[in-house]
Amino acid sequence: MRMTDRTIELDCGKLTPTFSQRLVAGLAPLTSLFRGFRNRIEINGLHDLNDTQLRDIGLSRADLTSAFLASTFFEDPSEHLTRSARNRWRLSLFRSHEE
Repeated sequence: MRMTDRTIELDCGKLTPTFSQRLVAGLAPLTSLFRGFRNRIEINGLHDLNDTQLRDIGLSRADLTSAFLASTFFEDPSEHLTRSARNRWRLSLFRSHEE
């Protein structure tokens, strides 16, 4: 057997994650849960605003209520509010182009 006939396969493409990378990956679900809980508290604070202030940021009281009803306890309701504000903004743009 010649030297050129013999090959060694090295698996250099796969790097093992470091301890800090494994720690971050393990804590990611916990940080996501904490972020969702923090956003729920902030959205509860939006109930203190009056209707004019809510309209200024593109929301309504119905949006706040539906954000909580549409999301489970472990989901982030701020995503629903973001979609509501964007849809209302797009609708206002559409109406302004019609005039």
